[in-house]
Amino acid sequence: MTTTALSATLFGAQDLRMVEEPLKPLPPGMVRVRFRAGGICGSDMHYFRHGRTGDFVVETPLVLGHEIAGEIVEISGDASSLAVGDRVAVNPSRWCGKCPRCLEGRPNLCENIYFMGSASKKPHMQGGFATYFDAVPAQCIKVSGNTPIAAAALAEPLAVCLHAVKRASVVEGKRGIIFGAGPIGLLTLLVARQAGMSEIAVVDLMSAPLAFAKRLGADHIIDISAGENDLKALAAERPFDVAFEISGTAAGLTSAISNVRRGGTVVQIGNLPGGAIPVPANMIMAKEIDLMGSFRFGEEFEHAVRLIDDGKIDVLSIVTSQRPLSEALEGFHLALDRSQSVKVVLTAS
Repeated sequence: MTTTALSATLFGAQDLRMVEEPLKPLPPGMVRVRFRAGGICGSDMHYFRHGRTGDFVVETPLVLGHEIAGEIVEISGDASSLAVGDRVAVNPSRWCGKCPRCLEGRPNLCENIYFMGSASKKPHMQGGFATYFDAVPAQCIKVSGNTPIAAAALAEPLAVCLHAVKRASVVEGKRGIIFGAGPIGLLTLLVARQAGMSEIAVVDLMSAPLAFAKRLGADHIIDISAGENDLKALAAERPFDVAFEISGTAAGLTSAISNVRRGGTVVQIGNLPGGAIPVPANMIMAKEIDLMGSFRFGEEFEHAVRLIDDGKIDVLSIVTSQRPLSEALEGFHLALDRSQSVKVVLTAS
């Protein structure tokens, strides 16, 4: 019987180590999950590069990973919906269910939330890039035996995109633009298209992810590495109804506000640098733009699992590489190279 767990633990910027520690007894009311797959997220990469993401700073060793799936190996207490051997996608959010935000149906804004692999709370909540990790039963959503476990691990980023498109309200028949062709941008493209958005442009600074966006069905790809003339020309033909800002840059947000139509909507998904940033606020006022924040997800996680399980969205279409968990450091360096990687998934072996 296994008595230790190996985890990808961050000790500071650029200091990711594989750490082996004894497994503690499983607390009552918890389930133990054997890691099978996990996606390296943009926030994981920010933590790795800078020791922080946005305003969340790593102050004590942090096991990374929140896009995770695995197999139930132990149950302590009541978990009537689960059984040992179940394959599950794991929701990294642990909501309290009692605060005002939870009670009004917005658990992603829970005032007492703990989120796996995040430095947003003290002590930090450890993530799932570990051979074994613990969760509460409500975090575990079963997937069928036909669904690749790597696909199940990507329910979390898909849920982020489902929530963002929902924040944009009705997108059917509308013209949209996505700033940032990383994994979230590409999944937002797939979600918006499924929701009926009729025309979608994708903007980025690099040709490789833009080519990927084109393969996934973007109507227009715009490389702004040499300036925004092509973007301005496309917006001049007919301004965009909805803009999704995913790049996490002040320039991206400014461009989204500038190129959406009067009365249009901008959804901010990307995690901007910590602190104050310049924003063309008068343009928001004068064009009467709806500027919407989109933070994580709520009920969309289960919806994402069902979409993946039913084969309605092919999340594996954005995966460019897989590496074993034991080679997490190599996986992170690969994920940071946007010239050759879109999405890197860590696997059990």
